[in-house]
Amino acid sequence: MNQMDLTRELELAISLARTAGVVAMAHYGTTDADLKAGGSPVTAADHASNDVIVDGLRRAFPQDAILSEESKDDPARLAAPRVWIVDPLDGTKEFLSQNGEFSVMIGLVVEGEPVLGVVYRPTTDVLYAASRGEGAWRDVGGTQEALTPAAAQLDALRMVGSRSHHDPLLEEMQQALGIGDVAPSGSVGIKCALIAEGRRDVYIHPVPYLKEWDTCAPEVILREAGGTVSDCIGERLQYNKQDPRQPDGILATAPGVHDEVLDVTRPLYEKAKTPR
Repeated sequence: MNQMDLTRELELAISLARTAGVVAMAHYGTTDADLKAGGSPVTAADHASNDVIVDGLRRAFPQDAILSEESKDDPARLAAPRVWIVDPLDGTKEFLSQNGEFSVMIGLVVEGEPVLGVVYRPTTDVLYAASRGEGAWRDVGGTQEALTPAAAQLDALRMVGSRSHHDPLLEEMQQALGIGDVAPSGSVGIKCALIAEGRRDVYIHPVPYLKEWDTCAPEVILREAGGTVSDCIGERLQYNKQDPRQPDGILATAPGVHDEVLDVTRPLYEKAKTPR
């Protein structure tokens, strides 16, 4: 894919993420939630954040399609060259538990390729952003700094794990990699950001529950920071699919170790998937 100027798109995504975060925080501290199909919670904050983002994107880029967790899916997006992929509140369980580990995530896909990502943490006012070929950066209190993590060491990997999902297969992978340092966190966006910052080295989610809106923005940020993202069999994540699930989960790593981690974890994943 040729280099593209996404300055306007990135500026808008940043502005909308910040505004959506403010709107969501107006509901912080409440515990009212409904359950969606599948049992995951949804709150007034999810809907309010979604309204801000979707309305803003439609006004600025009316020809683009939108795939958002909290909006009805329009199959017409499958023919659209540009699709915004939105998770208006990633980590609703963490929002309800008030531990701060949730984020607003906005991504852009062009011809199936993720090219722009913004992840915003409203409780700390920390924003992560990236666009294809322009690197990734973090904004803390108005100060921007590039995200350029050092290469990880295979014999001293630091994992970021899920705070809300226990998985025996993941524990098996962790043991096979010899990882003893595991820090739990909510939100896929925050997990990948921790790797992009150089604070963690690997994130594995070997289950088919993630959706495109969970992975799009974080993938762009981590890739532009120098890390690597694939599914658990080593294939690129696919976007703007009819079914937005990421069927083989995600494997995200700091620079320098992805192939080696995959060599250890892929056989375990494939064995667990094999019907018995």
